[in-house]
Amino acid sequence: MSLPLARARGAPFVALPCRSVRTTDTLHSPPEEGSAVPTLPWTTVNAPAPDAEAVVMASRLEVRSFADVPRFFLRSLAAWKQVRSAPGAYGASLVAQPLKRTFWTLSAWEDRQALYAYAKAEPHRSVMNGLRSTMSRSVFTFWQVPAAELPLDWADARHRLAEQERRDAERADGPATAV
Repeated sequence: MSLPLARARGAPFVALPCRSVRTTDTLHSPPEEGSAVPTLPWTTVNAPAPDAEAVVMASRLEVRSFADVPRFFLRSLAAWKQVRSAPGAYGASLVAQPLKRTFWTLSAWEDRQALYAYAKAEPHRSVMNGLRSTMSRSVFTFWQVPAAELPLDWADARHRLAEQERRDAERADGPATAV
């Protein structure tokens, strides 16, 4: 594991744990296998029954400025610690792309109630409320998979997030009209 240094303007250097994943050049590109970005790899929290279903949530969270990156990353570690002991959590992964001001999450849960209980519990609730003013754009998507397909990788999540972002943009623009 390497420890690159992340630094926002006027902020101290922060050592970030990394593994190698590849990224592309666009701001909103999801994590892919290849070049190094800080990653908390898939961690299994609770082993589900083999015949169980899992509720999956993926997110892309973009902060407004580079100055917000260290704060977001450090606070997200508290939420990461929380998920590792959350009732109903099957597993999770976090990828940080500090130079793109973007953070990605992928998690699997026993059901939506377990996911929502985690989101409403401390420290996640305070962390997210405290970071709300630093957020630019966010995309969330949810789906179900057989628990036997865990652990998840990022390929399906990337596709689903891109589709969700497209649907969200269409909804925001309203229905297309013929000219």
